[in-house]
Amino acid sequence: MRFQTDLIPATLIRRYKRFLADCRLEDGRDVTAHVANPGSMLGLKDEGLRIWLEPNDDPKKKLKYAWRLVEHADGHFTGVDTGVPNRMLKAALMAGAVPGLDDYDLVRPEVKYGENSRIDFLLTGERRRNAYVEVKSVTLSRRPGLAEFPDSVTARGTRHLGELANMADAGRRAVMLYLVQRTDCASVTLAADIDPAYAAACTEARERGVEILCFDCRITPGGVTLGRSLPFEA
Repeated sequence: MRFQTDLIPATLIRRYKRFLADCRLEDGRDVTAHVANPGSMLGLKDEGLRIWLEPNDDPKKKLKYAWRLVEHADGHFTGVDTGVPNRMLKAALMAGAVPGLDDYDLVRPEVKYGENSRIDFLLTGERRRNAYVEVKSVTLSRRPGLAEFPDSVTARGTRHLGELANMADAGRRAVMLYLVQRTDCASVTLAADIDPAYAAACTEARERGVEILCFDCRITPGGVTLGRSLPFEA
């Protein structure tokens, strides 16, 4: 998935009100960018970070910049836009390019299921059990090489695990897919100290038959594509 317009580098001044960030462009101008991330962004919002913004000239948008990437000192990148995983994965799923989910005929996003929920993707195919796939964007890393989810308490995420477990109980294929929007991690685990309820719900969901799939991303200022399969450390 390529970004719609070329990204430009900037320096982060501050992130505030969840969806806003003040940034300084290389020419010295200060601008405000939209932040498409409702999480805590732990470790990704420190003043002085080198970041990448996507400019736009859409008259319908109040803000003319959107924050897309953090560039780390070692040259690695983290994607901060939580909308990217679903857009990128939709294309990969339709192309049959997601290992473990590559034998389905139809990919349907945002399908109602359970109790007032929507599954990110419902996959169907001949002689295949329907697959209910929930996607979570993973951006937290507090130890080198290890990605963690979540970065803040997520009652919504816990509810999604319960809905997936119910699908598994009913004989459907239920998949929790963690997409690591970082280029510096080799495995995925749960941040049980941040949200013990989510960690407990994940353990129960796995015991009831929910599958866990983890992938990283190839990230550059040009775009984001699906990367490697990563191991999950319970």
